[in-house]
Amino acid sequence: MKHMNQGMQDRRSFLQVGALALGCVTLPDVLRLRAAKGNLGRDTSVIMLYQHGGASQFETWDMKPDAPSEIRSQFGSINTNVAGIRICEHFPLQAKIADKFTLIRSLNHDVGIHSDGGIIALTGKRPSKLDPSSQSKSDHPDYGHITSKMFGFSRGLPPYVALPQHPYMTQPTYLGLHHNSFVVGDPSLPRFSVGQLKLNAGRDARQLDNRRELLGQLDRLRRELDVNGELEGVDEFRQLAYQMLSSTAAANAFDISQEPEDLRRAYGMNTWGQSCLLARRLAEAGVPVINIYCNTPKNGPEFTNWDDHPGNAQRPGHFAKYMQIRLPYLDQCLATLIDDIYRRNLDKKILVVVVGEFGRTPKMRYGPPNNSYGRDHWPQAYTALISGGGFRMGQAIGATNRNGEYPIERPLTPQDLLATMYHHLGIDHEHSIPDYFGRPVHILPHGKVIKELL
Repeated sequence: MKHMNQGMQDRRSFLQVGALALGCVTLPDVLRLRAAKGNLGRDTSVIMLYQHGGASQFETWDMKPDAPSEIRSQFGSINTNVAGIRICEHFPLQAKIADKFTLIRSLNHDVGIHSDGGIIALTGKRPSKLDPSSQSKSDHPDYGHITSKMFGFSRGLPPYVALPQHPYMTQPTYLGLHHNSFVVGDPSLPRFSVGQLKLNAGRDARQLDNRRELLGQLDRLRRELDVNGELEGVDEFRQLAYQMLSSTAAANAFDISQEPEDLRRAYGMNTWGQSCLLARRLAEAGVPVINIYCNTPKNGPEFTNWDDHPGNAQRPGHFAKYMQIRLPYLDQCLATLIDDIYRRNLDKKILVVVVGEFGRTPKMRYGPPNNSYGRDHWPQAYTALISGGGFRMGQAIGATNRNGEYPIERPLTPQDLLATMYHHLGIDHEHSIPDYFGRPVHILPHGKVIKELL
């Protein structure tokens, strides 16, 4: 029985390896694409804190203290170390480093549905059919999938990592499943580890040979099942997969226990804090895209996510009670991440982006099912924060009207923000990639790099 259990465990491990190595673009293709776009050897990364649910701009970075009582923020605002920029009183750590970030206060689009708004924010493409139930999936790859396609594996590291889960509404589609994000899990858990890496790094060649034998079997199965060509693979990519599995450098990059205890505590011993710390380690090691799904953090007080409309509170009451708990978590992990990046002189290499699928309505609303206050979905105006990337920091770009209803200065779109992210990564956002039928699809249908950052 013991040998049988061991065999089952080994088989699960082999399947994990096979899942990583099944099919990919060829190494020469990766190098050709990168050389064509002038980013061969470019060492840049994007860390996104994706605020699923849509954070309120009024209670974070666009306070509107002079608006009527039913509109203005439920919190007070405080000065930052940049004259003229005030932010939420629950962001004291960010206030001390405002010279190291820029606020984009004029983002807008027209889809107030979680999944479809998220698809716009992460892919730059508008869904062909909107789904009010928020169950839709993207028809096009997101910015991380695109980066994986353009960059491929480097130094045995995956090009796209998701912490602690990937955005549920996006998928690599016509790029192939091999360009999906590498999901790591929750690094705040006491027994956190990246099993595939820890299992294989530093082990003898015989184990890898065993995996090669199993991979051959999986390849034969793949050829029988692969109808759309999504999983087509080549020997060059499999070698890169083995490089990752056997790389001590890759295992070290994911080993968050190497960080000093005081720094780990500075980030916060919770999902958001430890995800930010691990993201910095991965970006520093050379992972191009790390997406932190900034939903409800674990290992801390229970509270709802960023979807702060009436009825989503866990108990009857005012949504500000839950924002007041949640915001210090964000302040701690975000300010520490930015400060850590600058302290290590990584601010040209790493771009931090904090954004959700939309903002919240100007007017507060009181309603069922639990008679609570809240703000509804509002894509017409919201705010993003960015830091680093070698861009100009310490400014606020764009502005909304007195009641925060719509932009009145420098209206910008999610496509403009994505174009700026691609620019930092060295990817031409006007480049086309063929879809399932060989038709060219632009990485972005429109959008321009935000010039105020250059």
